[in-house]
Amino acid sequence: MPESDSWEYSLYVPNDPRAVPVCRRTLRLILTMHGLIRLADTAELLATELLTNAVRHTKGPVALRVRWSGGVLRVGAWDADPEPPVFPGELEVPAEGDEEDGGRGLTLVRACSDLWGWQPLSRFGNRGKYVWCDLVAV
Repeated sequence: MPESDSWEYSLYVPNDPRAVPVCRRTLRLILTMHGLIRLADTAELLATELLTNAVRHTKGPVALRVRWSGGVLRVGAWDADPEPPVFPGELEVPAEGDEEDGGRGLTLVRACSDLWGWQPLSRFGNRGKYVWCDLVAV
């Protein structure tokens, strides 16, 4: 795609589980308006996992960041905690009766995206991290 077709959005939200569906719906609207509805279901899943991790494991505000450039959709979550995310191990099925909740978010991100990673961020005196994943439009 031409460079003029590149765009980026950031949506800052409070650290509140109710903010996750707001971000998910906003993401769908963004992708619809840019003619990328075919990526919406997977992008929503990935954004939900990234944002849920940010809300669950950090304090302070979080942000959804969405960027389109060169045929690649990058979906990411920023949070105020500079510590690296806990990287997923191999998918393990809990034993019957095990009440383990969560722990598979980054495994889903790894499985459903073309590329993913994280980076520490420092901006305007604020520290944090950005966990992202890419979907290549085919």
